Amino acid sequence: MYVKEDTVTVTDLRLDHLAVARQFAAAPEQWPVAPRFQRSERWYHRLAGADDHEVWLLTWMPGQGTEIHDHGGSAGAFHVLRGSLTEDTVATGAGGARVHSRELGEGAGRRFGAHHVHRMTNRSNRPAVSVHVYGPALTTMTKYRLGPAGLEVLTVERAGSEW
Repeated sequence: MYVKEDTVTVTDLRLDHLAVARQFAAAPEQWPVAPRFQRSERWYHRLAGADDHEVWLLTWMPGQGTEIHDHGGSAGAFHVLRGSLTEDTVATGAGGARVHSRELGEGAGRRFGAHHVHRMTNRSNRPAVSVHVYGPALTTMTKYRLGPAGLEVLTVERAGSEW
């Protein structure tokens, strides 16, 4: 957001990741690629990058999803452009790990903070398309599993080598 004050332009440095995701979702004619659907695995493509964020396009066939993961300290948001996705968020505390599920249909979106741990799945019978924004750009993603003591690290993937 830019605010004009007399002759000085003041820039608001708070980036609304969900607003950026919705902006990209509203203009598919400007994407450098069209969404692709693969039966073998989710398809994803980086649409844009800036100093403070990056934008990704993802497609999800029925049954496709992610493992439980974080975003390596990046905050962000996602917007469901087509279909529906189920997000399972994981919270840990004294009682162990708790999983909360919510279905997000077409037009729905969600912001998340830098310490967000979740899993996304297309549990519907239709393909889904979503736009994701991360700020700063992703450098690592840690994948987890739920164990008796809570979250257990499976792997740490690095940008440029694992995706």
